[in-house]
Amino acid sequence: MENVLIGWILILSVYGFFMMGYDKRQAKNGGWRVPERTLWLIALIGGGAGSYAGMQTFRHKTKHTAFRVGFLMLAILDLAAVLYLAGKWQFG
Repeated sequence: MENVLIGWILILSVYGFFMMGYDKRQAKNGGWRVPERTLWLIALIGGGAGSYAGMQTFRHKTKHTAFRVGFLMLAILDLAAVLYLAGKWQFG
């Protein structure tokens, strides 16, 4: 079960990373944008680390305090979950 959850977080993180890049490209080209609600949903359900990395890599949504702080917190939670599930980190 742990491997499934780790896989879920990794897949959603990759997806979140690419969605941030896609949305940035669309913003520059005047195309269809990814709704902010969708970007948040991806980050909330396990893609926080990738979404944060994408935000930094593509310099997208970095002026929005809610994204900077929220995505960072979700990234920390996701990374802590992966470490815990992988048995590399124990609470208590």
